[in-house]
Amino acid sequence: MQRASAWLSRLALGLLLLGTLGMLASMLVGVADVVGTEFLGRPVLGTLEFTESSMVLVVFGALAYAQERRAHIRVELLYGHAGPRGKSLMEAVTHVVAFVLFAIIGWQALGELRYSWEMKEATMGSVRFPLYPARFILLLGVTLLLLRLAVDIAQDLGRLRRGEPPPDPRAAGSE
Repeated sequence: MQRASAWLSRLALGLLLLGTLGMLASMLVGVADVVGTEFLGRPVLGTLEFTESSMVLVVFGALAYAQERRAHIRVELLYGHAGPRGKSLMEAVTHVVAFVLFAIIGWQALGELRYSWEMKEATMGSVRFPLYPARFILLLGVTLLLLRLAVDIAQDLGRLRRGEPPPDPRAAGSE
C-alpha cells in the first residue's frame, strides 16, 4: 500500500505542476491580450479559448494532490467531538461518497472524451482549439483522484478496524 501511495503522490505532484504551468501560461496570454488590446489595438487571438482549456488543467490537475494533503474543505462540527474510531468512520464514509461521485464524473468524462475525439470537436471562437485534450486532462485528473481515494479508503478501513484516528490534516502527507 505504501508503494502505491508513493507512486500516486509522484503522479499527483506532476499533474499539479503541469496545472501550475497551465495557470502561468494562461496568465501570460491574458496579460499579453490586455496589453495588446489596450496599447497596440491588437488582441491576442484565441485568448478566451486557451484560458478556458487551461482552467481544466488547473482545477482537475490539483484534485489528487489536495486529497493526498487532506486539503479539501471540511466542516468539523461533529468531527472534533468524535473519538478515534468515529473520526476514521467519518473519513471512510466521506471518501466512499467522494469516490462514488467522482466515479460518475469520470464515467461521464470518458463518454464526452470519446464523443469529442470522434467528431474532432473544437471551439467556435476566432481560433479553433480542439476540446479533446482538455477532456482528456479532466479524465486523467479524476482517474488519479479515484486511485488516491481508493488508497485512502483502504487506509481508513484499516484504521477503523484498529481503532486509530485518521492523520491530522495539518500534517500534510503524513502517511
